[in-house]
Amino acid sequence: MNSIPGKILVATQDDICVIKLVGDIRVTLCSSIDKTIEKILGSGKPFRDVFINVMEAETIDSTSLGLLAKLSIHVKKHYGFRPTIVSTNPSITKLLNAVGFSQIFNILTSLDEKCLNARCQEFNPSNDLSEEQLKEKVIEAHRVLMALNRENQETFQELVSNLEKNH
Repeated sequence: MNSIPGKILVATQDDICVIKLVGDIRVTLCSSIDKTIEKILGSGKPFRDVFINVMEAETIDSTSLGLLAKLSIHVKKHYGFRPTIVSTNPSITKLLNAVGFSQIFNILTSLDEKCLNARCQEFNPSNDLSEEQLKEKVIEAHRVLMALNRENQETFQELVSNLEKNH
């Protein structure tokens, strides 16, 4: 089975933001995910809701999960609510729960009209990170995941230590 290349689509409508992740969401998209987060949160626009639609995501790697966790923490701190992830794929939902996302996101496993009706446009800024900057993003994302719970700390500690040694 061939995977669909990962894409990020974004829509802001009124005071609702929708980020849609499609296909194979991997470290190669971390610059785009991070820039998407910066663009949305840096807009100064007050949001009433933030949805992450992963209904069409095939896979989401740990770096991308860490960046999504960073988004949730930022939204909670600055807007006072937890973003919502909409996942209809049981294996993706299981992954989200396994890394502790139920602590920082509202997780819906059925379709949400706000996600369906949002007119998302692809957001794909150039992936202009150097190898060193990419390594920094990977470390940062995994540190965020490690802070969520003990299991994540145990799972990702060796990876982070090795990356930091070679940094």
